[in-house]
Amino acid sequence: ETEKRLSGVLYERGWTAKALSIIRSLGDKALFNLDTALLKRKLGAPNSRPLADFLPTLNIKAKDFAAEMTSVNVQQKDLHGQQSICQEHVDNNKAVRNMMLQRGIVPENLPAGEDVKKVERRLKSDEKTLTKKNSKKK
Repeated sequence: ETEKRLSGVLYERGWTAKALSIIRSLGDKALFNLDTALLKRKLGAPNSRPLADFLPTLNIKAKDFAAEMTSVNVQQKDLHGQQSICQEHVDNNKAVRNMMLQRGIVPENLPAGEDVKKVERRLKSDEKTLTKKNSKKK
């Protein structure tokens, strides 16, 4: 939801999909102290899959918090240029990282979250099993 809102705010300011991927990458680098490709490798995530599919919940919330701050500040400060908006996003990600470090949490050292695709498959399988059990009871 937050990513969509931030994307919308940036599209209104003339940003392209490529520019959005650049700001996300810069944010990841600021939050995790690693670029997206290295973080994916560290988490065992394939290059073809979104990083978020493998992040632990705390890191997803951290990225979301930084993106929400960027969205709010871009509007409140009426930022328009790519450089100023990118700097805002990097600053917010660094602030979130610093807060986590102060609490003894190193974002890039948290273990990978469970693969979202595996969770989806398991839920579908469980749903089918429950549906079968319920239909047998009738």
